[in-house]
Amino acid sequence: MTTAKIRRSAINEAIRDAAIREFARNGLAGTSTQAIARSAGISKAQLHYYITSKEDLYQDVLGYIVSHWRELFSLSSSLENPAEAITNYIRRKIEHALEHPEVSRFFANEMARGGPEMGDHWGPLRTSVQEANDTIQGWIDAGNIAPVDPLLFQINMWAVTQHYAEYEAQARALMGAAEGQPMDAERIIAEASALFLRRCGLDENGARI
Repeated sequence: MTTAKIRRSAINEAIRDAAIREFARNGLAGTSTQAIARSAGISKAQLHYYITSKEDLYQDVLGYIVSHWRELFSLSSSLENPAEAITNYIRRKIEHALEHPEVSRFFANEMARGGPEMGDHWGPLRTSVQEANDTIQGWIDAGNIAPVDPLLFQINMWAVTQHYAEYEAQARALMGAAEGQPMDAERIIAEASALFLRRCGLDENGARI
């Protein structure tokens, strides 16, 4: 890759990260291109060289998040046993929520206003969720876990794991973790894993209970 391409890629990444931060904080309507440029460390004129509009940038970021989440958070391709798959899934979700809370908040803000920009993104999301539904149903059919509603099981895992990003201030206040200090990820992962494993009729070691 040439130096020019490396620089262009770095600027595009800086713009995307800045857009996630600003849209997560202020939403689409409340975010200006000036704010995104400032957050990315470039001029407004430079920003408009790389993007066509704020609205198109929002769509690009939304598509990136959905695609990135599909790669990071998959139960469908797992070769692990159910207990390992569920525990590892929860770990990835919580670690991502703690390390990149603005990503979850961006998506939560879009959902809170009814998902008006999600038109082109529902299809890939539904496909990913259905693949995971099939995996969970396969575990049930094989007698490896207790019967659960595969879709609601997933939604409930999202609710628990993403809480630590979407309600970060509340979690920090109640857990006594000051801004800038890491929250106790292992404590959170252990409790969430036990919660969902037991819903599946499994203990923390994966044995049936």
